[in-house]
Amino acid sequence: MAATLKSLPLVLLCTLLTAPYAWSENCRLSVSQPRIDYGAIRKEALVERAAVTLGTRSLQLNVLCVEPAQMTLRFIGVAADGQGFRFGRQGRFRLSLKHAQVDGHAVGWVAAHLPGEPASGQLLPGQTLMARVAGMPMIGRRLTAQVDIDTDLPAGDMHVRDETRLEGQGSFELLSSAVPPSQ
Repeated sequence: MAATLKSLPLVLLCTLLTAPYAWSENCRLSVSQPRIDYGAIRKEALVERAAVTLGTRSLQLNVLCVEPAQMTLRFIGVAADGQGFRFGRQGRFRLSLKHAQVDGHAVGWVAAHLPGEPASGQLLPGQTLMARVAGMPMIGRRLTAQVDIDTDLPAGDMHVRDETRLEGQGSFELLSSAVPPSQ
């Protein structure tokens, strides 16, 4: 029995938690997977590097509104640095919005505080992204987007004695309100 347990050492368990859905007066925001689980990482799978990349995971984000609304999103989480959110003690995860559509029309993103400059779709700490088409805010009832999650950890976080759980947490927030019918 001891030999069997010895051959299966677990280094850590990694999870990313997101809110499964959120409500506003007009809209409902949901994600296809409220929890991204990277599973157990075995010591044998690690290569000596300064950082370990856990690979890209994807989920689907959906917003459904009763009345047409301007689609503006942000992610609320603990900032690791200006480029990502904290994962574990010193790691980070980054969120990118891909293949976004409002009412079936492809949209791009603009940082709400810099309305003239296009954004890459990466949700950065403290940043709000607004859906746009041809430079104008996109108003609609349904937003869909793929959210890619990229997570990396410093190699030092991988040296643990026992199974260790590392997490990153946060939630998506829709900041839009209904647009009056005259617009």
